[in-house]
Amino acid sequence: MRFGTVRVGQTRMAAEERDGRWYALDIPPGTALEAVLATGLGAATATRRLDGAAPVRPLRPGKIVAIGLNYLDHIREAGMDEPERPLMFAKFPSSVIGPGEPIVIDGTLTARVDWEVELAAVIGAPIRHASPAEALAGVAGYTVANDVSARDLQFADGQWTRGKSLDTFCPLGPVIVSPDELGDPQALRLWTRVNGETVQDSSTAEMLFGVGELLAFCSRAFTLEPGDVVLTGTPWGCGEFMTPRRSLRPGDTVETGVEGIGTLTNPVEGAAR
Repeated sequence: MRFGTVRVGQTRMAAEERDGRWYALDIPPGTALEAVLATGLGAATATRRLDGAAPVRPLRPGKIVAIGLNYLDHIREAGMDEPERPLMFAKFPSSVIGPGEPIVIDGTLTARVDWEVELAAVIGAPIRHASPAEALAGVAGYTVANDVSARDLQFADGQWTRGKSLDTFCPLGPVIVSPDELGDPQALRLWTRVNGETVQDSSTAEMLFGVGELLAFCSRAFTLEPGDVVLTGTPWGCGEFMTPRRSLRPGDTVETGVEGIGTLTNPVEGAAR
């Protein structure tokens, strides 16, 4: 199943068919996806077609758990050692935007804004003290994330929360795909294009810790709840580690994509004064 949130007169959940058209689910309009996940999506069925529907932010997560240095090719480009255990940090839910919404750069705060395509797991059932297999069973679906990062803030602060959590710094979408439709989460191509140029092109097979391992690791420390989102790391190709270093600028367009899910497109704008 492919599902998400769309705007067509009003915001509502919808199911997306393979033909790219959106169909209403038999869920009251205005119901947030995170509320539906808490009660279960399995009984929802598609009804009428929604003409003119456009995908928006799929959900507002309760919490966003992110993982750093989890791709072997990214570890090599960064010249860092492989972590012995998952390197975990948080992004604030207020950083989430959807397809087509602008990534806004405040030049008074940061001058080194980077892109990071990631496979994001959307939690559908509570996960606590789980094995990797049990943890994967609690995933409602997967979507595309862009872990936008203010590198100058990230490295100057010494901890990553501020540099990772600026408003608009967590695009998600355009659709969530259920595990049974997506298949093996460790065998997916993912990519980033900036102004049409491919800058990241890799596979989730490069993950140091697989999705099940990451979720199980998180669950030993805290409960993953329905509507939470876990970002699973980014591959090589970040602008910060290029020679010369590259950063996003107002006027750019960023496309991040994952095989079997689709492409998430966001323009880049400067902050209004």
